[in-house]
Amino acid sequence: MADQKQSGLDIDLGNLCSKDAFGWAKQTFSNRNKKAGALALDVDGVFANMLQFGNQRIGIGSDGIGTKIELAERTEIYNTLGFDLVAMVADDLATAGFEPTSISNIIDVNQLDREVINELMKGLTEACNLAKMSITGGEIAELGDRIGGYGDRMNFNWCSTAIGILPEALEKPIDGTTVKEGDVVISLQSRGFRSNGFSLLRRIMQANFGDDWHSQTYDENKTWGEALITPSLIYAPVISQFIKGNILPRGIAHITGGGIADNFRRVLKTTNLGAELNNLFEPLEVIQKVMELGNVKAEDAYLYWNMGNGMLLIVKEDEVQPLLEIADSAGYNARAAGKITSNSQIKIDCGTVQLTYKF
Repeated sequence: MADQKQSGLDIDLGNLCSKDAFGWAKQTFSNRNKKAGALALDVDGVFANMLQFGNQRIGIGSDGIGTKIELAERTEIYNTLGFDLVAMVADDLATAGFEPTSISNIIDVNQLDREVINELMKGLTEACNLAKMSITGGEIAELGDRIGGYGDRMNFNWCSTAIGILPEALEKPIDGTTVKEGDVVISLQSRGFRSNGFSLLRRIMQANFGDDWHSQTYDENKTWGEALITPSLIYAPVISQFIKGNILPRGIAHITGGGIADNFRRVLKTTNLGAELNNLFEPLEVIQKVMELGNVKAEDAYLYWNMGNGMLLIVKEDEVQPLLEIADSAGYNARAAGKITSNSQIKIDCGTVQLTYKF
């Protein structure tokens, strides 16, 4: 087991708290609206849930950007965070097969800054246009010193809830229960850290460069702040294209907090199967540089970050080639990254790195 204290987070404790919260939530599932026929679907371990109103099956997911917001406060680059906000909720919905349709957001601030608000909403609008979603609600709450952050401009927290529709091609949400030994794991490449693991990132930057770490040179074209604020790639649109092309994934993992092993394990736990991942995308250059700066072992890094792999999908072998063709035409980098095995463990083999996670 990796030393989770290095990240400033306890992944196991986080999982236990999430399990407790889900347990309380399940106690409300019987409170259905009889007239509308609303029914909460009990799918433990997924990031979105479903309400059914007649024949309409609606997915709901909530999330926020987290401490990546500090990068915006440090660099004063605000117009990319909307992509992170959309990715966190839209891609969570997509893991269950839902096609995201709308988003509502809440911005908690210590003080108002009209310019910053406009930059945030400009980015959210661009991200929603890409994902074909509507912004259908929102609130800006002034909370004074209850909200803190970096610098003298507006400090804030940004969270959202998204809604999606389950396509007719799917009989039920994708939940991993139909995964079989021999199925193929497909990886969709990421373009940065997305919106996870920034507690450890900030700690490493502070230790190496001091208080003004965001202004230090990353390469000849950008600073460290600019490199780390790279906006999240939104995968929901291409997953919707897969489903419309009659490629129906048996399981999908959004690689967020907890890294590859912890998130992919959620998809497999109902079947007691495992996976051998021997062709993942190599860790992105920025991730490798952070690992070197922080002396982060590969065993730990694959628990904290996506390592260049933002989404993992499980499909039948005969669906691999058409999926890769759709991904390529949509501008996403995808590859067959491994196969499902009969062992309850995830093996990661990346040349010089061989890791095994049992569950």
